[in-house]
Amino acid sequence: MPLSMMKAGEPGTIKKVGGREETRKFLADLGFVAGSVVTVVSELGGNLIVNVKESRVAIGRDMANKIFV
Repeated sequence: MPLSMMKAGEPGTIKKVGGREETRKFLADLGFVAGSVVTVVSELGGNLIVNVKESRVAIGRDMANKIFV
């Protein structure tokens, strides 16, 4: 399922990152790579705050839809 459908507080492991090559590279630079554990901290106005690799990252829903857990 896409990261955008996860509930706050529940951890998940990234299975796949989709999108164009530039999008995948951008997300990989933020730490969104297959095998990483992510936890949704909160959702504000469609944007997600996510813990990934001991960092908090804010991403939009469109980006979160490209990350599958």
